[in-house]
Amino acid sequence: METVASSPRPVHLVPPPRHRRLRLTAPEDKAAGVMAVKVALQHLRREMGFFAGMRTIGQMNQKGGFDCAGCAWPDPDGPRSAVAEYCENGAKALAEEATSKRVNARFFKRHSVVDLSTWPDFELGKAGRITEPFVLRQGSNHYEAISWDDAFRLIAREMNALSSPNEAIFYTSGRTSNEAAFMWQLLAREFGTNNLPDCSNMCHESSGAALSHTLGIGKGSVTLDDLHEAELILIVGQNPGTNHPRMLSALEKCRRHGGTVVSINPLFEAGLKKFTNPQDPVGVLTGGYEIANFHLPVRVNGDVALFKGIMRILLEKEDQAPGTVFDWEFIRSKTDGIDAFLEDLRKVSVEECVEESGIGRGEMEKMADLVAKKEKIIVCWAMGLTQHKNSVQNIQEVVNLLLLRGAVGKPGAGTCPVRGHSNVQGDRTMGIWEKMPESFLAALDAEFGIESPRDHGVDTVGAIQAMADGQGKIFIGMGGNFVSATPDSEFTARAMQNCRLTVHVSTKLNRSHVITGEQALILPCIARSEKDHQRGGTQFVTMENSMGIVHSSQGVNRPVSGKLRSEPAIIAGMAQAILKGRSQTNWQGMADNYDQVRDHIAAVVPGCEDYNKRVRQPSGFYLPNGARKGDFRTDIGKARFTVNPIPKIELAEDQYLLMTLRSHDQFNTTIYGLDDRYRGILNERRVILMNKADMRAAGLKSKQKVNVTSHFEGESRVSEDWYVVPYDIPRRCLGAYFPEANVLVPLRHTADKSNTPASKSVVVSLQAWKAT
Repeated sequence: METVASSPRPVHLVPPPRHRRLRLTAPEDKAAGVMAVKVALQHLRREMGFFAGMRTIGQMNQKGGFDCAGCAWPDPDGPRSAVAEYCENGAKALAEEATSKRVNARFFKRHSVVDLSTWPDFELGKAGRITEPFVLRQGSNHYEAISWDDAFRLIAREMNALSSPNEAIFYTSGRTSNEAAFMWQLLAREFGTNNLPDCSNMCHESSGAALSHTLGIGKGSVTLDDLHEAELILIVGQNPGTNHPRMLSALEKCRRHGGTVVSINPLFEAGLKKFTNPQDPVGVLTGGYEIANFHLPVRVNGDVALFKGIMRILLEKEDQAPGTVFDWEFIRSKTDGIDAFLEDLRKVSVEECVEESGIGRGEMEKMADLVAKKEKIIVCWAMGLTQHKNSVQNIQEVVNLLLLRGAVGKPGAGTCPVRGHSNVQGDRTMGIWEKMPESFLAALDAEFGIESPRDHGVDTVGAIQAMADGQGKIFIGMGGNFVSATPDSEFTARAMQNCRLTVHVSTKLNRSHVITGEQALILPCIARSEKDHQRGGTQFVTMENSMGIVHSSQGVNRPVSGKLRSEPAIIAGMAQAILKGRSQTNWQGMADNYDQVRDHIAAVVPGCEDYNKRVRQPSGFYLPNGARKGDFRTDIGKARFTVNPIPKIELAEDQYLLMTLRSHDQFNTTIYGLDDRYRGILNERRVILMNKADMRAAGLKSKQKVNVTSHFEGESRVSEDWYVVPYDIPRRCLGAYFPEANVLVPLRHTADKSNTPASKSVVVSLQAWKAT
């Protein structure tokens, strides 16, 4: 139940339902267009003023400008649009961080943390930018201002009182720059721990595990030009129209070049039906360009069954005409494991694959014909594949399909995991991982004259459990909204309350600021769009996008407060206080001039040699990627075929499989508004998307209120007061927005090998809601 905690403060662990008047309209059949421009401009005008908004957004994603704080979609290497090298949600992200609203000392005098805990995430985010450091002292219900020096002294005192460095947890959000990420992991390791959980643990960790094992690198293998050149692109478990809107331009270009795009997802999203490019007047007048040639409405977590069915049909074709379907030259020279893979595939029946995936044999045969005829194939995916118990196997099955056709390591073909946070991939490259390889740690030690710990630290799920068990006593978050982003909301909240101290480096108020340890600090940093002046002059930072390109970002606006500090400066201040007298690292020098950080990165991180020079190139530089060139650097020197069983999910008669998802008005836990206009759901977020036939069978009506109970290993979690919304979703499948639905996701229900929360595979039942 969503109850009020009794200790240490009587805050709501999850915000109580606050309903608005739900409106339903017909789902949109196209994305972007004039309406997207209108909505973007409305957000800019409302939050920061029209002229300031237009002046600032003109520098977003431009060479020499600042990187969008939203998704990690790459910018073109060559010329970029001078009008709009951004999307609707990128404009919303800028409006949120450059808002004229302020969270200051007066705000916290008016609002206690108990009061704020009743606010939904949407209202917390809309409160405004944080103007100075604040402390929540033990026993107090109000934040009060604190100086930077006193804040650093408080952190140092508590950190140095720990009985073990492993009682500290250093969390990282994907919006952190490469410079900050490198300094952050250095601080953690100098302090003596590898407790470096990050947001990747909750999203693409499964991609990294699967791709590292099969192709030798935990990143995608394609570039933006490859997408333009591809003959066939499969978009699997992904909604680019909302989550990566600029991707639609690349898909449109592929279609115009004669390529085929297929949507594979439980929901057919607007952006994959049609895309109206605002920069194309003809397209705007004619109603847009069709993106997906067709759609396969696979059941939630039916992807392994679907891909196995397609490959089983390909095998039948290969048996009928040997050497015409499989790329045997590639398979024999570049891969390992084909015999075991084919032996297993022959045991699979297409009928079983049809049953488990929900996709008919005719559609599978159509897909197999397409795959057999195309040489340049790219598979793109996101959370719809990565957040299941069998997520690693999902992605390994994708790799199997590509290997059969020799569609990795050549132009126009390969793997494309599409990441959300703008620098989550860069965080990992810079050493943010609880189990970095020995080669990285040895190079770090040699560069700084330290001895990094070798024992693995905790990931995100492990960090929550450690705090719950009393083994994690200090939590420091470099960005992000940990409490809202993580699963099992009530359990996570109670775990956070077990801490002696919680610290969050943030730009805006979020739920993690009101669910705290005994003491809490908010340390406000400058935003991506703001100028960064240090003793060494005006600084820029760098990040890595989804396709392994490292590029620079330099803000253009004046910081909203003179009391803000940059992330590198905050880390340096913490390090100097915590490690005082026992660190030889020149922390202040790195904070004064980020070139010093980049020189260290060049010495430690493979592929970053001559970093300062190369990142000053207008488009940045590509990191090495063996899979992109067909050089598979696994431990056997070849790409691997794998054997992956079809997952079996047993549902009782009254149970369904729930997946969490984003609305169109949000980016991760940042909620920009209350309208999911592409799906026709307006002014409300506590909704359950349900098949009409399932609603009839359960005796439910549109907009009827229900309670939702999740079931896992004999445990139940209940979330009350949701609206049922009829939607075109496969039978026995449901959808609900996060973070509201995260309370239903069991902490221990995670992916094999990657330990990613299985937020897309939650077994639930529905009960009629009754007012109490």
